[in-house]
Amino acid sequence: MKMQLQAPASGQAASLCPSRSPQRRRHIRRLHLAAAAGANGTASSGSQPGKNKVLVVGGGWAGFGATKHLAEQGYDVTLLDASPNPGGLSAGWRTPQGRAVEAGVKGFWYQYANIFAMVRELGIPHPFTDFETSGFWGSDGRLITQAPVFSKLPRLPAVAGQFYHTWGLFDSLPLADRATIIPWLYTAIDLGSTPGSYERYDSMTALELFRRYNITQAAYENFLKPTLLVGLFAPPEQLSAAVAIETLYFYALAHQSDFDVCWCKGSVSELIFEPLIERIKQSGGKIRGGRLVSGIKTDAGGAVTALVSRDAATGAEERHEADAVVFAISISGMQRLVQANRVLAERREFQDMMELKSIDCIATRLWFDRKIDTRFPVNVLAGYEQDCGATYFNLSYLQDEYKDEPGTVIAADFYGASRLLPLSDEDIVKKVQSNIARCEPAFRDAKVEDAAVLRFPRAVTHFSPGSAKYRPTQATSFDNLFMAGDWVKGLDHGANGLSQERAWVSGLAAANLVVQRLGQGQPADILPVEPDEPHIAAVREANKAVKAALYNLGVRSPFL
Repeated sequence: MKMQLQAPASGQAASLCPSRSPQRRRHIRRLHLAAAAGANGTASSGSQPGKNKVLVVGGGWAGFGATKHLAEQGYDVTLLDASPNPGGLSAGWRTPQGRAVEAGVKGFWYQYANIFAMVRELGIPHPFTDFETSGFWGSDGRLITQAPVFSKLPRLPAVAGQFYHTWGLFDSLPLADRATIIPWLYTAIDLGSTPGSYERYDSMTALELFRRYNITQAAYENFLKPTLLVGLFAPPEQLSAAVAIETLYFYALAHQSDFDVCWCKGSVSELIFEPLIERIKQSGGKIRGGRLVSGIKTDAGGAVTALVSRDAATGAEERHEADAVVFAISISGMQRLVQANRVLAERREFQDMMELKSIDCIATRLWFDRKIDTRFPVNVLAGYEQDCGATYFNLSYLQDEYKDEPGTVIAADFYGASRLLPLSDEDIVKKVQSNIARCEPAFRDAKVEDAAVLRFPRAVTHFSPGSAKYRPTQATSFDNLFMAGDWVKGLDHGANGLSQERAWVSGLAAANLVVQRLGQGQPADILPVEPDEPHIAAVREANKAVKAALYNLGVRSPFL
């Protein structure tokens, strides 16, 4: 087994469709993109005189969302990203045998209306699986529970539907333990009900909140903790209670079907980002990879006038003029930018960003020498690694290109993986195989023919207790500089937590701020999440009214 791979330095889902080869998918995609080009005009190259110039920094969901809309509204927009191939597979992201690897396996949840709408708009043919059942496993190798496909079951009022349809599925978690979670659901109703209540929830840990509601240790260890470890990438004792409430509500509690998730039937970069980038280029947008933003220029009034970028390979610098700028990069990337630029470091909101934290992640992919059927294509592991989230996915089932392979392809990801970063690739691969074998013993004797390990230090947002006061809003003290990403606060949309949908929507919202500022084009149409069901809305309003009356009398919540 050889491993030689390094990470770079710096609506409704479609139903499952028949397999297509990667070459066939790319051909179909080109036909759709060609048709779109005929409808929207040809891509322009070079500068675009007379147009407002916008710079977007960051080639992820947020950056692509902002760039796509601004390009379609006629802006001269350029996306700068440190990666040589923004949104795509760089040359180093392959095993020695040439097999592609991704930066973790990403799910697309039932309430990702804006991403699903974008995929339909681009005419991408069937990039998603059907919604899939997932399994939660205990460290002893026994199944704790499974998450059914709720949208295929009779719809009942939230939260009754979730409890009813999982009634007999908890193999290792008694009803008495699950029932202790019910009183905690009040927090989803109460969050934000009075002035300062969000901040009070944010100041405590999720673990502290669970203890206040007397949730049993079994319910905590076997369900809540592993759910948050794979949902927010950190253990509850390191998470803001407010963000934990928001995340669980968005992904699992607001409506019966919220926990349903589908998966890309191939590489997200190939099936979604490649056609998205082509659409941006066809609309006149420019994508500049391998550019590290190193400088920020402002005028006497404090507006940003230009960015300076450095070629990641040669070090050569280039100046980019701008009428507006969108920063759509990670916390760690933003912190490096603040440290390097006094014009940012002098301002309070950018100083606050230095207080934020990020989480380490590891993504692996293993090619086994034989076909092994797994009970579930998607699996969450509880207690397998100390304070570290762990998942594994059967790509031979989920992704078209592996369906006909003679062996089995497994992707396994670790979140909050600081303890594992120093291990060798071989040790991490052995750990992955050992973990999977606890759930599926057939993997114990299988041979790993090829494997890849990607490390991502400080890769994703850590919503730590008290972090809300340090997170930026989308508008900044620079009147033409805006922020995007899943870590911005104040976004008027229901998608929360570590969410591709939230990142994409924040990019569209940042584009709307640019449109408002420069007065060119129309704002993006952002689809809201499904509204609260009537009984939930009524309880929210009643609680808000009662709490407001008590608050005005000087009485504070007995729960906080």
